[in-house]
Amino acid sequence: MNDYAIIMAGGIGTRFWPKGRVKLPKQFLKIGSDSDTMIQKTVKRLEGMIHHTNIFIVTNINYKALVKKQLPHIPEENIICEPFGKNTAPCIALSCLYIKQFNPEAGVFVIPSDHIVNNVDDFQNVVKSGLSFVKENGGIVTLGISPTKPETGYGYIQFDSDVSTEVSPAGNSEYSDTVYKVKTFAEKPTLEVAKAFLESGDFLWNSGMFIFRIDTMMEEFKNNLPEINAEMLSLEEKLYDKEFSKLLEEAYSQIKGISIDYGIMEKSSQVYTIRSFFDWSDVGSWDEIYNMKQKDENGNLSQGMSVLINSKNCMVLNDQRITAVVGCEDLLIIDTDNGLLVCKRGDSQNVKEVVDYLRRKGLDQYL
Repeated sequence: MNDYAIIMAGGIGTRFWPKGRVKLPKQFLKIGSDSDTMIQKTVKRLEGMIHHTNIFIVTNINYKALVKKQLPHIPEENIICEPFGKNTAPCIALSCLYIKQFNPEAGVFVIPSDHIVNNVDDFQNVVKSGLSFVKENGGIVTLGISPTKPETGYGYIQFDSDVSTEVSPAGNSEYSDTVYKVKTFAEKPTLEVAKAFLESGDFLWNSGMFIFRIDTMMEEFKNNLPEINAEMLSLEEKLYDKEFSKLLEEAYSQIKGISIDYGIMEKSSQVYTIRSFFDWSDVGSWDEIYNMKQKDENGNLSQGMSVLINSKNCMVLNDQRITAVVGCEDLLIIDTDNGLLVCKRGDSQNVKEVVDYLRRKGLDQYL
């Protein structure tokens, strides 16, 4: 019962318009699944490893009802509501305050709510190894995914192969992982740079999943993000006061929005990574949905009522009405009751520009 999980579930997923919307972002959708939403799958991925009473969900106040509906077994007091998004560093700092009340040296696993992971047993073994490492050694462990292609949509982690430690999950000496010291983090690269990363053999995809002890992370905030640390500590004794929501909003108004990567991971001298081989995707675009799902003999993927004639390598997702596609290739077609998206395959990262346009024009009813 000493291990905890923080699930970050506050994003709005602008690249999944028109299915993902401000009122129903992608973590609450059944993307890539016919049974569970993405956040439900994320919680199920932790079963048998972290008890549901030790799982904390950090989300926007507007999504609290959705979290309660989709995850009724998570205690309501474990749903941490931000007044508005300030990126991942404040989100994690706030969550640490809550977990510190139970165990100031607890091992914590931070995971986004909108990723897809297969090979769950392999995934859990890696996480358990990371938890064992930080309990013994401190530091922060980030899960690096061994790249299978020169991907330009992910950030990268470079590790030092000369500085490594073998570690096994608690109670499982038959399995071990290698923990490497991190050299540097790299932003999303161009295709040529991504190819060079792949050829070098010492770069991993940055999964955005982290493992640490509470006391370690709070010390990192003290040293590297003192303004956020000060605001959070000022709230510590008021977590359960009636006025806490108002106090939190005031604190969030004062702090700057910054990612945990920029704010701490790239500054700390105690960051490590485990080279992980489980099947993973951060599902950042409609193209990734097309790539991960099984297609027919013409390379087409369809969900809902659709007719595809003389068409190849297309994806059609629709909610209600029938969609007919004739003589087309390499299209992504997403049809909902709120909007229709027709996008050339390979361009779906730019769907967020549609959302930006609608927002500038005041067309909030379509967001």
